Amino acid sequence: MTLILVDLLFFTGKKGGMETYTRELYRSLGAQPAGFEFIGLASTEFMQLDTTWFPGELIESGISGENRIAWARGELIAVSRAASRVGAQLIHSPANMGPFRSRVPVVVTIHDLLSFRHPRLLGTVNAAIVRALVRLVARAARRVITDSAASATDVETYLRVAKDRLDVVPLATSARTAVAREAGGRGIRPLLLSTGNRMPHKNFESLIRAIALIEPSMRPELVITGSHGDDPLAPLVSELGLEKDVTLASWVSSDELEALYARASAYVIPSLFEGFGLPVLDAMSRGCPVISSDISVLHEVGGDAALYTDATSPEALAEAISTVLGDAVLRQRLSEAGLARAAGFTWEKVARETAASFTKALSVEA
Repeated sequence: MTLILVDLLFFTGKKGGMETYTRELYRSLGAQPAGFEFIGLASTEFMQLDTTWFPGELIESGISGENRIAWARGELIAVSRAASRVGAQLIHSPANMGPFRSRVPVVVTIHDLLSFRHPRLLGTVNAAIVRALVRLVARAARRVITDSAASATDVETYLRVAKDRLDVVPLATSARTAVAREAGGRGIRPLLLSTGNRMPHKNFESLIRAIALIEPSMRPELVITGSHGDDPLAPLVSELGLEKDVTLASWVSSDELEALYARASAYVIPSLFEGFGLPVLDAMSRGCPVISSDISVLHEVGGDAALYTDATSPEALAEAISTVLGDAVLRQRLSEAGLARAAGFTWEKVARETAASFTKALSVEA
């Protein structure tokens, strides 16, 4: 059996999609007879969470994943030292960062290169630091895994990683089954759902402006989940007089989110940049029709099962929303096509392809 040390220093319960990826990947890897054993180097926060999904022992690092300096030092030194100490044959760092030098071969998963593509979104200094660290990690890694062909192109372009060191492993959805769709009736106002943090590239401002352009008598209710504290979108909602039309929700429970999917006539993702586009897959797997920003990475996920539009234009976005809400046949087609397409994305497949990447890394002579 090959022992793999899994870098869990980033995992604090507050990192969203990267934690979902790691949890579902290792839950599936643990169920597959791939010839691997796993040991995790855990943050202090990780040890306070439900860890039953991890298929191996855990090492308490004493390092906080919320303390940026301690976390960075841990990635730089502690991960590779721990791997050598326990006799690991491979290190997997599943969240963009990892050891910058290591005697033990490293596989790193780089989900996106937002700091390279849109550095202003992170602030000039922070983006520069992240770019420098990611370059070092990519250079040190024996193989790089990324989530999409679009991200792979970015990794090749910005990090100079050769194609023969790069594996594209598309993600999957955590939704267990399609939700029971609530039938809309006469007089029932349609609901649009959108989810995500409030970083500018999520482009929720265009979505809110699009809602304002729809005739009030035909205007749907819009719910946007995912805010923390004072929502930066609230002033725009107030400025446009949309308090009765737009609900800015914070993080919602799984049950609350499922209820929103069941009520939603459509899911809208107006994002201008994604590493993969998991929200598209999440919505399709629940049978919810998807209206998507017209960017290449979201086409990779949605295929012909979504309606694409120029989300930089509130007018175009409003037209797409009105088209979908006004056409029951189109909604049914998108729902059925989405369910069929989502069925091809599974965590079992992610685990198999990731295991293949590990095997490739182990077969390369240092």
